[in-house]
Amino acid sequence: MLQDKLQPFINRSEEINELLISPDITSDIKRMTELSKEQSNIAPIVNKAKEYIQLIEDIEENKILLDDDELGELAKEELKDLEPRKPELEEEIKFLMIPKDPNDDKNIYLELRAGAGGDEAAIFVGDLYRGYLRYAENNGWKVEVMNTNDSESGGYKEVVILIKGDLVYSKLKFESGTHRVQRVPATESQGRVHTSAITVAVMPEVDDVEIDIDPNDLKIDVMRASGNGGQSVNTTDSAVRITHIPSGLVVTNQDQKSQHKNKDKAMKVLKARLYDLEMNEKMEKEGADRKEQVGTGDRSGRIRTYNYPQNRVSDHRINLTLYRLDYIMNDGLFDEVIDPLIADHQSKLIEANGL
Repeated sequence: MLQDKLQPFINRSEEINELLISPDITSDIKRMTELSKEQSNIAPIVNKAKEYIQLIEDIEENKILLDDDELGELAKEELKDLEPRKPELEEEIKFLMIPKDPNDDKNIYLELRAGAGGDEAAIFVGDLYRGYLRYAENNGWKVEVMNTNDSESGGYKEVVILIKGDLVYSKLKFESGTHRVQRVPATESQGRVHTSAITVAVMPEVDDVEIDIDPNDLKIDVMRASGNGGQSVNTTDSAVRITHIPSGLVVTNQDQKSQHKNKDKAMKVLKARLYDLEMNEKMEKEGADRKEQVGTGDRSGRIRTYNYPQNRVSDHRINLTLYRLDYIMNDGLFDEVIDPLIADHQSKLIEANGL
C-alpha cells in the first residue's frame, strides 16, 4: 500500500524535528545544516503524504456513512469531491518519490567541441552555443565564458562556459552527446546538404572537497595565446595548459589576459571533467540499468539531429521530431525538446523503482 511507503518519510521528518532541538545538534553547526537540508528536501513529499493519508481516512469515513439516513446524501456529495483527488495525488506523490539526482541543483560547465565536418562543424558549435545562451537567458541563469578556441571559418573549435542558476544540471544534463547538423554549408557552391557533428558535455560544478587533486599529478605549461584577443593577449605568455597525468585529461585556457586567472579557470574545468569521469566510471560498474536511470547514458552516442532544409529537430532517444528548428535555435526554446526528455526519464524511474 502507498501509505506504507509514505509513513517512513513522515517518521523521518518527525525524527529530524526532535534532533534539531537537541543540545548535541544545536551545538554542531555542520550536523544542524545537514539535517535542515534533509528536512527541506523531504518536506514536499511529507506534506503530500499527510494530505494523502488524511484523504484516505476521509474517503473511508464517508463510505461508512453512505447508509446513514441523515448523513448518507452528504457523504455521497463529499465522495464526489474526494475520490477524484486520490489518483491525482498518487501521481504527484510518484514523482516526488523518484530518487533524486544529487547533482540536479548544481551549476554546470557546458563544453561544445567541433567534430566531423571541419569548418561547418565549428560554425554549428557557434550556432548551438548562441542557442544555449538564449535558453539560459530565458531561465534567468547567469553565464560565464571559461574558454573559447576560435575557428578561422567563424564559429569555434571549442567553447566552455559556466552556467549558474536554479536546477541548471537537472535541465541540461540530457544535452551530453553527439549533435548532428544537416544543412548546405555557406562555403558549398553546389548546394548539397552536408552532415557535420559536434559533441556536447555537461559537467556539474564541483567543490574542492568533492575532487582532491594531487599537485604532483599535474603538468602545467604556459604559452603565448593564439587567436583574437585583447591588446596584450597575443604578446604575453598568458595561456595555460594543464595536463592531469593519471587520466590524460588536458585543459587549456587563454581567454583572460592574466595567467593566474587562466590557470584558475582551467583548474575549475579540470575538476569538473574529473568528477564527470568518475560519474561515468561508476555508471559503467553499476551496469546498463543504472545508466538508463541516470538518463545520460553513453556520452558519445548520437542524441539529436538538426536538419535545416526541413526545419526539423529530432531527438533519437525518445523518437521526438519537431518542425520548429528555427524557433528553438533562434529563441532558445530548448524546453520543447528537454521537457519531453525529462518526462520520459521520470516515467522510466517510476517504473524502475516500482512506484
